[in-house]
Amino acid sequence: MSTLAVVLLSLLAATPSAAFVQPALFSPTSATARFASKKEVTNGEVTNTKKKDANGEVAVNGNAATNGEASKDPYSFIVPILGDLHIDPRKMEDYSIGREHVKSIIKDAKSKVGNDNVALVSLGDLGESKNCDHNPDNPFELFAGTSKCHTIAADFLGSFDVPYEVIGGNHDLEGIDEFDSDARNLRNFLKCHGKETPQFCREIAEKTLLVGLCSTIFREATYTSHEVIIDDEQIRWFEDLLKSRPAEDGWKIFVFSHAPPNGSGIRIIQENHVVNGCCWLNHSSEKNCRKFIELVREHRCIKGWFSGHFHLGQDYQDSITFPTIDPSEGPYPNRGSCVFAQTSVMRAGTSRDGRQQSRLLRGTKDGFEICTIDHKNDGKVRVDATITYRDDNHEVGVYAHEDEAYEHDNYFKVYQPQVDDHAYVCGAEDEELCMLTPDPITDETVAWWKLSCGRVLGIVNGMMLEFDKSTLAPLGLVMSPDELAGKQVAIIDSGLEECMINFEEDGMDGADCADTEQDDSREQAVLVFDDDGVTVVQPNDDGSYWRKIVRNKIARMKERRREKAAVEFAQMFLPVRTEEEAKQKTLSTWGPYTTTSGVAKSTGVEGITKKAKELNVYSS
Repeated sequence: MSTLAVVLLSLLAATPSAAFVQPALFSPTSATARFASKKEVTNGEVTNTKKKDANGEVAVNGNAATNGEASKDPYSFIVPILGDLHIDPRKMEDYSIGREHVKSIIKDAKSKVGNDNVALVSLGDLGESKNCDHNPDNPFELFAGTSKCHTIAADFLGSFDVPYEVIGGNHDLEGIDEFDSDARNLRNFLKCHGKETPQFCREIAEKTLLVGLCSTIFREATYTSHEVIIDDEQIRWFEDLLKSRPAEDGWKIFVFSHAPPNGSGIRIIQENHVVNGCCWLNHSSEKNCRKFIELVREHRCIKGWFSGHFHLGQDYQDSITFPTIDPSEGPYPNRGSCVFAQTSVMRAGTSRDGRQQSRLLRGTKDGFEICTIDHKNDGKVRVDATITYRDDNHEVGVYAHEDEAYEHDNYFKVYQPQVDDHAYVCGAEDEELCMLTPDPITDETVAWWKLSCGRVLGIVNGMMLEFDKSTLAPLGLVMSPDELAGKQVAIIDSGLEECMINFEEDGMDGADCADTEQDDSREQAVLVFDDDGVTVVQPNDDGSYWRKIVRNKIARMKERRREKAAVEFAQMFLPVRTEEEAKQKTLSTWGPYTTTSGVAKSTGVEGITKKAKELNVYSS
């Protein structure tokens, strides 16, 4: 029989030291100490209180969340949750099987809690982002985001014999051949699914809300189109809703979004979503990216937050995260009163780890359960975590089973800094010179540090990443392994002791004095060096360091078309014999170009364009 790990999920809002205590669940070195015994930890006192009902289900305050008495409880509800569907109309078998699993649960749920307290939620990304032989007139059209995609998805979601709610993911406005704007694509999405607004709010039980936030930008994204962007209007609506439904009045809110918020702590994919800047909600906007966890911290009515996006299964420990971790592993991360849960996928062809799973949320007046519906195991329902309400602001959480994922310590796991952990390099924020990596960097190097301005950088898997200064969640790539391998990193002071006016270089008059009164933090330079030279890692205009490299899909598509036209031109007018040779002789340039010069002298990029090589122009 698997062991239970019991954790106290929230603390007194005003006393972080009264923290919520959790056993060492996420230790990267211990495979045997991850789960505690069948005991409850409350403010450091351990008592045996957990029970199981006759069916073996973990009980909530002595009553199983789905027992026969639930129908008498106006706070009872049951909600199946579907992750990224990525429907391919040519491959519907897994969807048909998965639907039958869920419909069986829904039928049983209605008999327990009544028809009005059961609903289905879809987390978006409804269609496959490739051509699915769906449009004979355009054999290159992507299926995702098209009218046909949303019509088929609406028919599927409407076939579970229960009302459904849906939000858009990063692929749901991808009908770029059919619609010329995000607004038109969004209107079609709303029409197909019978929605009045991108967001939704459903009162599923007494003082219990299901709230969904929808991605509304694709073509108009400043950076990658696959960033999940919640627009400002939805954010204002969400904040007003939270203010009007306080925990003190007994409200419980469960939130649904395609991607998770920064600070959720759930398992992510560094090699894809982190480095491409599409991991968190509103990832590229520092203010809006942190906004959601700030709302979670402020409004303890938020009890659960469900997301998909990563196509990862639900067998990992960190597919569910509680509001804090064991003090021995790091500081209280302050996730309010919220439990975050990752949701897997239904179809085998869309899974990154072989799992085919959906979520099930079951609640009563006493708490709620987060479960897995295993579509590879005849739809078997497994309780993953049980949360018991102590009062409106405090809960007790229970992991119901051990981590069932294989190769757990190395599988899709991303190192995340924790204050004063073994990899923290002190001194970078206040010393004039700090050697951060005494040895040349390898794939095994792990180090992180804070700059005097509060920015957090680190070396992980041979890459330099930036981390959020509040949540310490990874934000994005600063330097890739090919630039760092075998080199070292140092931080030095770069501010001047006195203001010096430079009248010699054009365009630099008075530049040495610029902004000296606007920023109280010390000016520093991040240096990457070896015996062959030194590279200055310059920050972005907004002060951040992570590189927003991937731009919006429409811009990239047009650029590829221009390059294709250039290759055809080269084959016609240059002395080349093959298309491959023409590709090798075709280059692109991008702007803006940044140098330390105050005068625009060249658009060449050293090492890329021939002109730059001849001029030996320095470019950062």
